[in-house]
Amino acid sequence: MLLAGLLSGFAAGMFGIGGGFIVVPALLIVLPLLGGAPEHLAHLAIGTSLATIIPTSLRSMQAHARRGAVDFDILRSWAPWIALGAVFGAWLASRLSGDVLLVIFGIGVILMSVHFLTSLTRALHRPTGAMPVGLARVGIVSGLGTLSALLGIGGGTIAVIVMTLCGRSLHRAIATASGLGVVVAVPGATGFLIAGLGLKGLPFGSTGYVNLPAAVVIVAASFVTAPLGVAAVHGLKPERLRPIFGVYLVVIGLVMIHRGFSA
Repeated sequence: MLLAGLLSGFAAGMFGIGGGFIVVPALLIVLPLLGGAPEHLAHLAIGTSLATIIPTSLRSMQAHARRGAVDFDILRSWAPWIALGAVFGAWLASRLSGDVLLVIFGIGVILMSVHFLTSLTRALHRPTGAMPVGLARVGIVSGLGTLSALLGIGGGTIAVIVMTLCGRSLHRAIATASGLGVVVAVPGATGFLIAGLGLKGLPFGSTGYVNLPAAVVIVAASFVTAPLGVAAVHGLKPERLRPIFGVYLVVIGLVMIHRGFSA
């Protein structure tokens, strides 16, 4: 859990993501050691991941804000629709089995790897452009919230793609996406916590679909490395780490899909 927290914090600062791509697989390995019924593990991993994203993203956004890189106008205009989508995503996840959630997570992770392994989304970058408004904004941003809650992630990857396509610089998009993780995670984690209340067979330390001991350890470690990730993205070229993270996502995605279908 400490290792997962250190890596997720650095990834949150470097790429503007909430760290769920690292935390969820780690939780699926560790949570069985705490006991509990296997059918609850996927929901618990995603709910706990969302809980860890709240302070991690706040820490990352704070570090970016000190450098004046966060676009608070985008945060304010996107927040209501992202939160609405996250609530729907948490509700939808509570209606799905753990096996289905693993497959959805695996497919989502592999799709996200395209952003890190290829130049497709960067090739579509426009130097100028307007952010989506009206129904386009409602659809894109609420969909981002729904998918993020289903996967237990902060939604930073999708948000960065949208913002860079609309003319925002990569550094500014990453900084702003770190704040969006909070907006996704608060309603998402709350929804998972409520959905799991009263269930029997949850691992030790669980309140609903959130495991508090795991969340505390991960957050404590991520607080150390989130500022380091921010410093790295402003001082180095993130492209050097993109291929490594992209390959990691492909491997994790295939493993999750295999586990889901095997179960």
